Amino acid sequence: MEIMVLAIVGYLIGSIPFGYIAGIMHGVDLRTVGSGSTGGTNVYRALGIRWAALSGMLDLAKGLVFIFLLDTLTPTQTTLQWFLLLAPIVGHIYPVWLNFKGGKGVSVAFGGLMYVLGVLFAVVSIAIWIVALKIIKIMSLVNLVLFALLPVYVYATTQSLAYTIASAFVALIIWWAHRENIARLRTGNEKKLAI
Repeated sequence: MEIMVLAIVGYLIGSIPFGYIAGIMHGVDLRTVGSGSTGGTNVYRALGIRWAALSGMLDLAKGLVFIFLLDTLTPTQTTLQWFLLLAPIVGHIYPVWLNFKGGKGVSVAFGGLMYVLGVLFAVVSIAIWIVALKIIKIMSLVNLVLFALLPVYVYATTQSLAYTIASAFVALIIWWAHRENIARLRTGNEKKLAI
């Protein structure tokens, strides 16, 4: 029962639609423009880099804050933290407030992963992400590749089968959220970012 309550709390935290709120503040419903996503990439296309950065940081904080709360409540149950990280990611992708249509979950997932995997993971991931995005210029492809590599990184650094399985679930959810992007990538119709 306690785990269910924690999962619901995580889902509700994840479902706070910061990108959507930013859009409404500017008279734009992100669900009706661009990709229809309320995530950072669509915020960038609709509102520019500053608002995209702000909403992205707030989305990242959703995962980070939730795992911090879990660590405070269940400090010795890291495996539980790993699996409950799925809750805010699902909340972000399927927010109850927006008819279950949100973002892709990348920033939320990264925030939680920063906490459970530490500073080295954060620094390495951000560096690779920036370089790859500069070269490839397709946000979805960069995100898909990085999350595909996540279970490999987790196993290499933790040697924990449980953590690796949990990270694989995280990666699968992110890939599922990007299924429309994957279809566009396969047909060569995925848009590049103007960076």
